[in-house]
Amino acid sequence: MKQIPFHKAHITDEEINLVVDTIKSGWLTMGPKTIEFEEKFRDYIYKDENKKGYEKRRVEQKDKIYSYSNKGNLFIIHQREKALLEVLNKFNFSDLSDKKILDVGCGTGGTLRRFIDYGAKPENLYGIDLLGDRIEVAKELHPKINFVCGNAEKLPYPDEFFDIVMQFTVFTSILDIQLKKKIASEMLRVLKKDGIVVWYDFHMNNPKNPDVKGIKKNEIYQLFPNCEIFLKRITLAPPISRKIAPFSITLCQILEKIPILCTHYLGIIQK
Repeated sequence: MKQIPFHKAHITDEEINLVVDTIKSGWLTMGPKTIEFEEKFRDYIYKDENKKGYEKRRVEQKDKIYSYSNKGNLFIIHQREKALLEVLNKFNFSDLSDKKILDVGCGTGGTLRRFIDYGAKPENLYGIDLLGDRIEVAKELHPKINFVCGNAEKLPYPDEFFDIVMQFTVFTSILDIQLKKKIASEMLRVLKKDGIVVWYDFHMNNPKNPDVKGIKKNEIYQLFPNCEIFLKRITLAPPISRKIAPFSITLCQILEKIPILCTHYLGIIQK
């Protein structure tokens, strides 16, 4: 079978057809070749992100990548929201009107504001972040949400206060295992007995960015011992989405069904 030229900077129609043919042929179910495919695709995923050094990327470029006008980023957001709403419904949290919700590492509050669209009330939403400038922006954008600047290893809330405690791409930026355990323990402390932790984070590393470390399934179980945990791989690798989505959303949807091409775990964790 012809090899997919992962080394190229741009994907051509021919290369896309090769990926589709690969999927249809069932090639991905064959052990050694699956490993070879994964290694080559991951090398491809990180090529553009790191060729000039992650820390030297221009702010304007980053803003453009994460903009809603970027079709690849919009695809990622839509698919994540769809998956999130599906698991909330699966675990009987479709009605959020009376639910108290905490976002750990809330940033400027974007995720919490989306929960208002899902039916949550602003006065029942809480966000905590270590960076004060992010919290100030969050408060300006939605003054009715309860934002606070603080350290998540000692959450300023009483025991069993929240119905939902969530973290979106926070733990992969924490390299100290003991700190991760403290934050996870605090998340469980403030969670009601019948509540849920919503987890969304990378399960794979970026080999050229040591400040982000993917969290595998086993580590999630270690962080939340004696808990019931549901995990699902979602989110087509962002560099792939950004290259393909502008001309083929359908192909993105096909590729997202292949677990090895999905970079995040969406999880529900129960006491």
